[in-house]
Amino acid sequence: MAVIETFGLTKHYRVYQKEEGLLPSLRGLIFREFRTVEALRGINLSVERGEFVAFLGPNGAGKTTTLKLLAGIITPTAGTARVLGHIPWKRENAYRRRFALVMGQKNQLWWDLPASESFRLHQHIYGIERSQFERTRDELTSLLGVRDLLHRPVRELSLGERMKLELVAALLHSPEVLFLDEPTIGLDVVAQYSIQQFLKHYQQEKKTTVLLTSHYMKDVAALCRRVVVIIAGQIIYDGSLAGIVDRFSRHKVITVVLGDGQPAACLREYGELLAAESPRFKLRVPRAKVTEVIASILASSSVQDISVEDPPLEEVIAEVFSQANGILQEEAEH
Repeated sequence: MAVIETFGLTKHYRVYQKEEGLLPSLRGLIFREFRTVEALRGINLSVERGEFVAFLGPNGAGKTTTLKLLAGIITPTAGTARVLGHIPWKRENAYRRRFALVMGQKNQLWWDLPASESFRLHQHIYGIERSQFERTRDELTSLLGVRDLLHRPVRELSLGERMKLELVAALLHSPEVLFLDEPTIGLDVVAQYSIQQFLKHYQQEKKTTVLLTSHYMKDVAALCRRVVVIIAGQIIYDGSLAGIVDRFSRHKVITVVLGDGQPAACLREYGELLAAESPRFKLRVPRAKVTEVIASILASSSVQDISVEDPPLEEVIAEVFSQANGILQEEAEH
């Protein structure tokens, strides 16, 4: 059963075109020119109950706009959506109690108060029974290792500590749907890993439906099996993480361990040399030529070991964005 469904979801903004200089600014007080920004252009999306879906795209692609529409913060220009059977922008209390939105660049905790006070406010807003509230709070803070931070003013906490407490606040009412907009932005490796492990455990235990946007591919690889890629307000891929590598990556990486002190020069003819730490060398080779290249290397060199792998996920996603932008530009020109 689909928990999140969108049909032709479209969002346009009118943006004031301000010119530089005093005279143009004064003229703009009377005669204003606007341009239309198409943030979303007919998004069709379906997410089943219990899925953990990565929503990827470059800056300005429409990811956050989509989450804001699904959370009911803004209204669409055209199209519709249903989340848990509700139309989000109707802002029904029954719907608000069933989802949560966490934005890595926005705070929901009171800056000068301890997180425990903000948690109490959430308890009363959502009408959570006291014993359930305390049980949920204690479970979440223990899993994230932040129980000893509850009584410190939020302004005194590190970014990673604040983000963990933001997650606790969002999950106190046990939402069925969780929207995460770059929850690990700006965090160090340790904090990122900690939040990844928490989200993975929580989602598996509670079967929460999660839609995640992130620019950190380690988040995506660790948490999501399904990937939706949006470029310029349009979905250009919806499928598995493995499928996106097969479809968009044009290269493979071959690692060769040579014997007899052979130099890297003997490998340069086969592809781009990425790393050369004798006797181990890495080559970037077009996917279509991998079999041919391996056969040639084995026939012409003394090889102790050889392996083939996909390029790093960050590189693949960058290639996806580049290819998709090129296709969309061609379509616009025609």
